[in-house]
Amino acid sequence: MLRDIFSQAMEAMRFNGRRTAITVVGMAWGIATVVLLLAYGAGFGRAFEAIFAQWGTHMIGVFPGTTSEQAGGAKAGIKVRFKQDDVERIQETVPGITHVSPMLWKQVPVQNDLHTYTWEVDGVTPELSDIMNMQIDEGRFLSAADMQQRNHVAVIGYEAKTKLFSGIFPLGQKIRINGISFEVVGVLKPKMQEGDDNINRVSYIPFPTMGDIKDTKYLDGIWMSYHGDHMAVERALRNQMGTAHGFRPTDKNAMWVANIMSQLAQFRIISIGLQALLLFIGVLTLGIAGIGLMNIMLVSVQQRTREIGVEKALGARKRHILFQFMAEALVITGVGGLGGILLAFTVSKLVGGITFYSAIATNAAAADIYLLISPNIVIVATSVLVVVGIVSGMIPAIQAANLDPIEALRYE
Repeated sequence: MLRDIFSQAMEAMRFNGRRTAITVVGMAWGIATVVLLLAYGAGFGRAFEAIFAQWGTHMIGVFPGTTSEQAGGAKAGIKVRFKQDDVERIQETVPGITHVSPMLWKQVPVQNDLHTYTWEVDGVTPELSDIMNMQIDEGRFLSAADMQQRNHVAVIGYEAKTKLFSGIFPLGQKIRINGISFEVVGVLKPKMQEGDDNINRVSYIPFPTMGDIKDTKYLDGIWMSYHGDHMAVERALRNQMGTAHGFRPTDKNAMWVANIMSQLAQFRIISIGLQALLLFIGVLTLGIAGIGLMNIMLVSVQQRTREIGVEKALGARKRHILFQFMAEALVITGVGGLGGILLAFTVSKLVGGITFYSAIATNAAAADIYLLISPNIVIVATSVLVVVGIVSGMIPAIQAANLDPIEALRYE
């Protein structure tokens, strides 16, 4: 019986070929819009993920500040200072911490025989490579032996290599940092860089060796990686450091915390909101196509009133008529949906990347928006299409099923 119903639906569609084709195109356009809008929203989210992923998302940095709340008998306004002991304290007492690195930085002259620049130099430990997801382009990063022997070695950023050495092979070359000779042992891959940001010009040297350039008694900051809940780790950090340095854990000014995952979570909320908005717009567009389908089906019911009357006179029941018109609506919806999804895939391939972050940053092609259509997007779009098709076809089908056979046979 189902085969007969679908055969009748296909015959009716062929009889009204032009009208059916226009309706199919409308449904295809609607579902393609839904898929492409969802793909754009997903691409927007992936772009932000790529921006944060270059640093590693499970990363927290803490930096000393000045107290703004009274704690115990101490007044507000006391400067907080971090020491090397704080690195060990964090490693041993804060749950979930995997790597910790102290950091000292200073703007100093960096030069070779041909060029002189004033750039940032950071004294760090080998753990920073894992914490900040540093990718080596040439050579190696700092090692434990470099720490123990206070080696005068440096790992330089990609832009620093270009400006200092042009096309010369950099490894093994000598540079002078604040007048002290260092051997280049590694070059980092470029990171996304906005404007005049110096991230690709920073040079990294062993933390003990940094003592030749700057006093290492007090730290400029501490970076760490972790596993687990980012907010729980931040709370534990504030509690431990507050106890050690005599400030309230709630005092945000006493210790500045850069919680990368917390910042990423905010952007994820924005991304989800954008995707919801785009889905709503897409559903409205598809709904317009659904109204067109409903209108066509209502016209079809009116034109085939006598046919419906004959079918009922011959014994057809309401459900048979209902299924007949629903089948016609769903076939139109299905053909249009398949065509729309193919159209969306074609457009996504032709468009490729849409300029986003690379408009304001260099080395940022990975953070542009790419219309990558995932299976989840297809499933969501198909679900919306099925609902629209059922709703659009149900009203005309119910009207056809409820026709009085005697009145239908009299219809001219």
